[in-house]
Amino acid sequence: MTTRPNLNIVPFISVDNMMRLVLHLGVERVLTELAAEIERDFRRWPLFDKTPRVASHSDVGVIELMPTSDGEMYGFKYVNGHPKNMREGLQTVTAFGLLADVNTGYPVLLSEMTILTALRTAAMSALAAKWLAPKGAACMALIGNGAQAEFQALAFQAVCGIAEVRLYDLDPAATRKCAANLRGTGLKVTACASAEEAILGAQIITTVTADKQYATILTDNMVGNGVHINAVGGDCPGKTELHRDILLRSDIYVEYPPQTRIEGEIQQLAPDHPVKELWQVMTGQIAGRADARAITLFDSVGFAIEDFSALRYVHGKLQTLPKSLAFSADLDMIADPDEPRDLYGMLLRKKAALVA
Repeated sequence: MTTRPNLNIVPFISVDNMMRLVLHLGVERVLTELAAEIERDFRRWPLFDKTPRVASHSDVGVIELMPTSDGEMYGFKYVNGHPKNMREGLQTVTAFGLLADVNTGYPVLLSEMTILTALRTAAMSALAAKWLAPKGAACMALIGNGAQAEFQALAFQAVCGIAEVRLYDLDPAATRKCAANLRGTGLKVTACASAEEAILGAQIITTVTADKQYATILTDNMVGNGVHINAVGGDCPGKTELHRDILLRSDIYVEYPPQTRIEGEIQQLAPDHPVKELWQVMTGQIAGRADARAITLFDSVGFAIEDFSALRYVHGKLQTLPKSLAFSADLDMIADPDEPRDLYGMLLRKKAALVA
């Protein structure tokens, strides 16, 4: 007699267990392996369902669902973006995600994704720079030193070989926090008094600010030829970081144009302004950096396939790491009656058990 698998029990990775898992593997290893996992999925881009994220906007923030499937697994992420939360002692971005088996429709993983999103966002940034940044780039300006900053710095160190980060934030306390957290990582860290000072000598410029507004973190005269810009903070309608003239001078690379045109820096441009899709660079269909003097811009907004890659990555780790390490808990999440059509009977049997 074949024993039916207990599909109603779903592994759940809590915040505590996610931190334990990341620390067990090592942050640098996780960032490197996540970047590789994302690249593998980008190389099979045509297999995925693709849609811009489903967003519910309010005056104070946004709540979004990000779904995709490769035909075998289905995944989605719930994520918010509320810049005002920081002033209230809350996270600006929080998230959780689910991975399911397309064959049965049953979930196979439920996970926190606040920490995992920070890791995958940084891994995606570094992956794009691996393909677009100037050869031998060793110094990065990091403008915006909030919750994402350290992950970005460590990802660029692990994936791209960055040796120096130059920090700037409107809030000096954020810069001090970031510099302190990066102490002992092997990176040379320089705290700067302005964005202009931060970009001096940097071959890569990463902007990762949080305010939901049309901002000008970088003006056109600040950006010289030959740099790579990693624009992370502009990720919803009405929220940008770069002066429009920078975009007009740049070779722009995006994840999924229909989403980026709504949410990214290119919302400032005409709807038909030419952009290049990063997955096509990875598959050799189009070129990356054209020459040493080119300005390349990764207009990063975060796409569902990256979250799918991250969920599949941690699900894979649960399958291969020793069960004794207990990086997940079992959730009794799906009703599982003995007879699939007798859901009410299952309820009655529970009632009888409680009375007995």
